[in-house]
Parts: sequence; C-alpha cells; structure tokens
Amino acid sequence: MNGQIKELSMMQKIVTSDSVTLYWDKPENLPEGAVYQIVCNGKETGTTDKTHFTIDGLLAETEYTMEVRLLTGAVKEERACAASETLVIKTGRAKKRIDITKAPYSAVGDGQTMNTEAIQQAIDDCTETDAVYFPAGIFMTGALRLHSDMELYLEKDAVLQGTDRPEDYLPRIRSRFEGTEMECYSSLLNMGELDHESGYNCHNVVIRGKGTIASGGVTLAKRVIVSERERLKEYLASLGDKIKECESKDTIPGRVRPRLINISNSQNVIISGVTLKNGASWNVHMIYSDHVVTNDCTFYSEGVWNGDGWDPDSSTNCTIFGCTFFTEDDCVAIKSGKNPEGNIINRPSRGIRIFDCISSFGHGIIIGSEISGGIEDVRIWDCDVKSALCGIEIKGTKKRGGYVRNVHIRDCKAAKIMFHSVGYNDDGIPAKTPPVFENCTFENIEIGGEILEVDRTWSHDTAVILHGFEEPGYAAKNVVFRNITIVGRGKNIEQQFSLKNCEGITLENIRCL
Repeated sequence: MNGQIKELSMMQKIVTSDSVTLYWDKPENLPEGAVYQIVCNGKETGTTDKTHFTIDGLLAETEYTMEVRLLTGAVKEERACAASETLVIKTGRAKKRIDITKAPYSAVGDGQTMNTEAIQQAIDDCTETDAVYFPAGIFMTGALRLHSDMELYLEKDAVLQGTDRPEDYLPRIRSRFEGTEMECYSSLLNMGELDHESGYNCHNVVIRGKGTIASGGVTLAKRVIVSERERLKEYLASLGDKIKECESKDTIPGRVRPRLINISNSQNVIISGVTLKNGASWNVHMIYSDHVVTNDCTFYSEGVWNGDGWDPDSSTNCTIFGCTFFTEDDCVAIKSGKNPEGNIINRPSRGIRIFDCISSFGHGIIIGSEISGGIEDVRIWDCDVKSALCGIEIKGTKKRGGYVRNVHIRDCKAAKIMFHSVGYNDDGIPAKTPPVFENCTFENIEIGGEILEVDRTWSHDTAVILHGFEEPGYAAKNVVFRNITIVGRGKNIEQQFSLKNCEGITLENIRCL
C-alpha cells in the first residue's frame, strides 16, 4: 500500500423491515486482493470485493450490530483487518400491504383495463406504515402522483405499465428538460413540485421490489412530438435559421415528453430492485433533489430518442450502484442547467456517487452538456462501460458557463474517455464566460479497443480526448491520467491521445497493449 487506510468513509444504509443494504466509498490506496468482511451480531454474514452488501432475512423492528471490515493480505488465512466500521441498525416496521387488486381498489392486471383511478386512490390512502402492493399482472395506467412517507412494492412479474397516449399524462407539470424549466407532460410516476427557490417538499419515498415500471416508450414519444409540433407551429416557423442550433427538428417539440419517474424538490428517495423501462425520454430524472439512491435496477430504453437511464439534475448526494443499462442514450447523465437560466438559478450537482454499474448498451456515463449551475465532487468506481458509444464523457459547450471540477474516476473499464468542449445542443443566450474544466482524475482505467455504435456495430476511435476551450484562461486544467491501459488500438500512445487547449496535464504509466 502507498498509504495507510484508517477508516471506511461515507458508510450508508438502506433499511427495510427484513433487510439492510450497506454501501460505502471505496478507500484510496486499496491493495490488490482486498475484500470486505460483513459481520452481523458477531457472526460473519459474507465477504465481497464490491463496496455494497445486502443482508436479508432479518426480523422487523430488531436492532442489529453490523460491522464492515476491510481485509488485506495475499493469502486468505493471513488476511489482516486494515479498517472497519461498526453500525447499530434497527430494521423497520413490517408494513401493511395495500393490495391494489383488492377492494375497494379492485385494479385488474390484464394489460388492458385502465387502473389510473384505482391505483391513485391506493397511493392517496398509503401512510408511512403502509406499502402499495402490486401482485403479478400488467396494470395499465396513466400518470400517478406520489407523496411523502410512502412506499410502492412490485412483486415479481408485476408490471406497472403506462400507456402510449399523451392524454393520459395530463395535466402538464412544471419540470426541466435539457437544463431549461418548462411545462412538460406529467411523468408516469411524479413526486414533489418543482421550485428552484425553495427546499424539499416531498420526503421519504420508497419504490422497490422485483417487478417492472414501464411507459409508452417510442410510440408515446412520437405522439407527443407530433402534437407539440402542431401546437408550436407558428413559434417554430418564427425561429428561421436559429432552429439549426438545435440537434434536430424534433428537439424543441420533444422537450415536453414525460419522463418515466420525475423527482422534483424531493429528499430521501429509494428506488431498489426493479426494472425501469421505456420512458418517453429520460427514465429517472431528479431535479433540485437530495439523497436519491438507486440500486440493483435494470434500465431498458433501446429505440427511444433521449432514452437516458438516470439523470441527477442540480441535485446533491445522489447514489447509484449495482445497476445494468440497455439505453438508447446516456446510461447516466449528470446535469445542472442550461445557459442562461442555469447560470442564474446556480444550483450545482454535487456529491454524486456511481459504482458497480454496467453499460450493456448505451452511451455510457456522462457529465453534461448542461453544466451551467456547476458539477463537483463526483466519484465513479468499479463500473464497466466498455460496451458503450462514449464510455466516460465530460462535456460542455462554450455558451454554458458553469464548471466541472473534482471528478474522480477509478478502477473502471471504458470504451473511451472524453473530457471536451462540444458544439451541439448549443442554442440559448451565451453565458458571460465559457465553462471551467479543472481538477479531475482518471486512474486505473482499461480502455477497450472499440466503441459500440447505436446500430450495435463496433468501430474504432481515439482512446482519450481532452479538449478545453480556446478562450484564454479556459483551458482544461490539472487533469490526471494515471495507470491507463489501452487495449487493441496499437502500440503508439501518441495516436491514442488527443490533447488541445489544456494545461497542467499529468500522464503517468500509460500503456498500450
């Protein structure tokens, strides 16, 4: 070890009536072969090389002493405890099930019957001692509105299925898309009310189980765009050539599409174990929110334009781990507003943790391009995004303003690394200055030989792109690449790096295999 590990930091927990999930930041200077031993009431429960662990089969309303020990040593029998953390945790109360198929709700899971009113009534009736329960079946619904201190539980083979009809996602609600606040269609699940000037107005919401939450996907998206294009016909025509600043003719009418789960001004939200599928745009979108934790979920959105998986937007202390993505766009995208509105609102995303996640299809893990409120204190580790179009990407346009700093990425596999200025999605009034890119590290990363295109073909590209801004004083600064292994792209390291407008760059132990 290059340094002594004194403690395990940021130990967190997810507690139910019969389980506890522990998760923590990965220590620096972790020696090869280190594992974590999990001890419950003095007995070993298991070991793991991941930074999370779930203990099932616990008793409700019971106190347990749990310890996480970091064990080091090449030989199992000779391992020593390098650090440990002990927590005393009391499990939750066993909640009363509100079965949506029972009276007075009588929802029908036949994949045809509309159950919006029945499910909404069950949600409205749910207290902090209850859980809205979905048994096996396909329960068709429109938009639903959650509230503080409640839980949804989806049993295996339960599907909460949103329709593909725009009218089922009315009324419109105040939301934010691509960094701009606007009226959007309600999402399938909605919590909190958007207000960038206030605090949190929805708390303590749990969505968990083994079932699926799905929406209308590409069909719903297309229907919304057609309707909105007609509604905005005169405005779109008035833009003239400025419409070319947008990515496509569908960019502006597409911004009002519903998300799968919209989380606004909310705090302490858990999404655990479920499959999240086919939002009409982004799937999980948290805005001005805090402590949103998503774990052990699978995301599907292939074929959906802007089909992002998990998007913290001007939000803090949000964590995702143990998730797998099959997305048409970004698996994860961290955002903080778009110029000029995002500069004025000035609410950063910070304290974001992403670990043990896999991109099976999608763009990868992305920061930006909406960064006008700033993004900082992001840590990413033990992720596999080699089957991706972009791998790991940090981006912003010169109009954005804002900043990206103190991003630390380690022990990952990626298709490529990009930290750069881009020219697309560049509409809007410019900020007074370009963004600041600074103080970031990429360490112990294996870059694969190919990138996975949208059509599922493989192609080659530059392994590492680091491009700051041309304006004086806005070069990318103090960026470290350490222990980078580039696989299958030839032996010439210089050909694998594209560096422009940058200063204070460290390249240490770069290998091409």
